[in-house]
Amino acid sequence: MTTSLEPIDGVRHVDTFSAWADVYDAQKNPLLMLEERYLLRLLPEIQDRDVLDVGCGTGRWLAHLSRSTPRSLHGVDLSPQMLSRADMKRIPNAQLSIASCTDLPVPDASIDVLLASFVLSYVEDLSCVAREFARIARPGCDFFLSDMHPKTAANLHWKRSFHNGVEEFQLPAIHKKIPEIVAAFLDAGLVVRAILEPPFGKAERSVFVEHGKLERFAEAEHLPSIYLLHLSKPHPAPVLLHKRSGLQNQHLLHGARYAPGPYEVVAASVCTRDEQIEMVGNEPFINTEHTATRIDLNGYLLLPGLINAHDHLEFALFPKLGNGTYKNAKQWALDIQQKDAATIALHRRVPKQVRLWWGGIRNLLSGVATVCHHNPLDPVLLEDDFPVHVISRFGWEHSLSFAVDIGAAYRNTAVDEPFMIHACEGIDEQSKQELLKLDELGVLDRRTILIHGLALDHEGVAQLNRCGAGLVTCPSSNAFLFDKAPSREILECVSQLALGSDSPLTAAGDLLDEIRFAANECALSPEQLYWLVTDSPASMLRLNRGEGSIRPGASADLIAVRDREGDPAEVLSALTSDDIELVLLSGRVQLASASIFERLSAEDKKGLEPLCIDGTLRWLRAPIEDLLRVSEDVLGKDSVRLGGKPICRPSL
Repeated sequence: MTTSLEPIDGVRHVDTFSAWADVYDAQKNPLLMLEERYLLRLLPEIQDRDVLDVGCGTGRWLAHLSRSTPRSLHGVDLSPQMLSRADMKRIPNAQLSIASCTDLPVPDASIDVLLASFVLSYVEDLSCVAREFARIARPGCDFFLSDMHPKTAANLHWKRSFHNGVEEFQLPAIHKKIPEIVAAFLDAGLVVRAILEPPFGKAERSVFVEHGKLERFAEAEHLPSIYLLHLSKPHPAPVLLHKRSGLQNQHLLHGARYAPGPYEVVAASVCTRDEQIEMVGNEPFINTEHTATRIDLNGYLLLPGLINAHDHLEFALFPKLGNGTYKNAKQWALDIQQKDAATIALHRRVPKQVRLWWGGIRNLLSGVATVCHHNPLDPVLLEDDFPVHVISRFGWEHSLSFAVDIGAAYRNTAVDEPFMIHACEGIDEQSKQELLKLDELGVLDRRTILIHGLALDHEGVAQLNRCGAGLVTCPSSNAFLFDKAPSREILECVSQLALGSDSPLTAAGDLLDEIRFAANECALSPEQLYWLVTDSPASMLRLNRGEGSIRPGASADLIAVRDREGDPAEVLSALTSDDIELVLLSGRVQLASASIFERLSAEDKKGLEPLCIDGTLRWLRAPIEDLLRVSEDVLGKDSVRLGGKPICRPSL
C-alpha cells in the first residue's frame, strides 16, 4: 500500500517524517551517496567556524561536520523523532533544535557555514527561506544546498518515498527548477560559487544492483541525478590571497570536465579570479565580466595541481649517483662524496639559483603546483615568478647522521608548523633504531614528518601513529639505494602518508614517475595515490589555501590533460609529463603544450618561452634562454639533463 501526502506547510506531516526516522539510517539511498561523494569535495575548511545544518534529520551530515572541529555545530529539524535519532549518536558539540527553516533559532549574522541537504523541495516559499538564510549569515558565509535534480526527476517520474516494512509512503516533494532556486537566493543578496549536476556513478550502481533495479540505473546513468549549489554572502570588500606579479585578473576555463575527487568527475566551467577559483558550474549560471579571458579546454580533463611532499630542488640537473646496494643513507652519501666528487663539483659550478629554477621547472612539467624543498630556503624560491609554490612554513633537520642540533631545530619550529627530517632511511638495524632515538630526543609527535621511513616495521608504524606523526615515502629512491621499496602492507598502516619525488640523484624521475612506481612496485591503488599527492600532503603540511583541490575559494592551481576513459584516480596513476598540457598556478598560465598555446590569448602568451624536453615541446613561464645559456656554459651544449631527460632550444 502507498500513502500519498499533501505538500508540507508548517508542521503538517511531521509524524510522517518521524516514522521515516525509524528506517532512515538503515536504508541505502543512492541519491544521498552521490550527494555525499561530491559535497565532501566542495566543503571548505570549517575548523573554528560556526556551522548550521538545516533539516539535519538523524544527523547524517552533523557527524561528518563534527570531525572537522567547528567552533559550534547546530542542527535544526521539524521532526522530534529525527532529532532524537541524531541525539542518540552523541555527535560532539552538536546542539539540536526543533525549528522550521523559515524561522531559525539563531541570531542575525552568526553563522559561517550553512548546509541544507534535500530540504528545498519540501518548502513552498523559496524567497522566505532565502531571506532567513541570509539573515543569519555572516559576510563570507558559505551555503551548501542539495536536492534531487528537478529535470531528471520529472522526466523519469521519480518519487520521494520510503518503506517502513508495512507500507510505502510517498513524500510531498516539490521539484523546483534550478534557475528559480538561484534567482531566489540572488534576490536575497547571495552570490553563486558553484552549481554541480552530477550523475550516478559506480558507487551508486551497486545499490541499484542490490535492489534488483539495474534498469533504473541504466535509464539515469548519464543524466544529472542531483544538484549541488554553493552560495556565499559577499564581504564588503574582496578578500585576496597573496598577489603574484603579472597575474591575469580572470580566466574562464570552459568545455572541460573537472575532477572534484578521485572518483568524481563532472562537466563544468571553472572561473578563476585574483589567484582563487571563484566559481564552478555550467556557463549559464556563471556571470563573468567582460575582462574574463576564455581558454577553450574542450576534450580535456582538469585535475588539481599536485603537491610534491619531498624534493631537493637544487639537484635537478644532477645524474643518478651511487653504485651497489647500501645499508643506510649515510653510507651512500659518504660513498658518492668520494667516488663521484668530480661530477658533484662540476654540477655545483652551475649557480645555485639557476639549479633551483630547474628544480622548479622539473616539478612544473609533471603537474606539481606546490613542493616541499628539504634544504635551506633560498630567497629565489619565494619570488613571485618562481615556477611553483614552495612551502616556507615548516621546520627541518637533514637527518640523525648529519644533523647539527635536532632538538634546537624542533624547538625553533612554530607550534602550528610541521617538522621534517630524513629518518629510518635504510635497511639495517641502525636505520630501524632512528625512530626510537627521535622519540628519546622528544621530537616525535603530531608535528613530526619522517622522510623515507623504509626501515619502519609494523611496530614502528604503530608507534608513529600513536604519536600522530606522518611519513613521506619516496619508493623509487629507496629501491635505487637499497634494492628495496616499502611494502603496501606497511604503507597502508600509516595514518598520515604522502608521496615525494626526492631528487634525480636517486629517484626514478619526477612525481608522476613516482606515482607509477608506487602503483607498480608497491601495489598502491589509484585512489590511494590520488590522495597521496593532493589532500594528504595538504593536511600534513598544514596548507590552508585549498591546495590539492578544485573548489571555490581554493588557490587556482590546476592542470589539464586529454580526457580519457577511467576515473580521475585511474587517469592520474598512468600519467607522464608528456600528458601535462596546461598548468595554472594561482590562476596564471605557467605551462602550455603546443596545442594549448594556440588557444591562449596574446596576454597569456606573454612571458612564455619554449623548451624541448626529451623531444616534447612545452611553453613555460620561465627565463628558459638564460637558464640554458648559463647551464650549457658549465655542462656543455647538448649535455644538460633535467631529471635525466635531455633539454634544448626547440626549432620553431
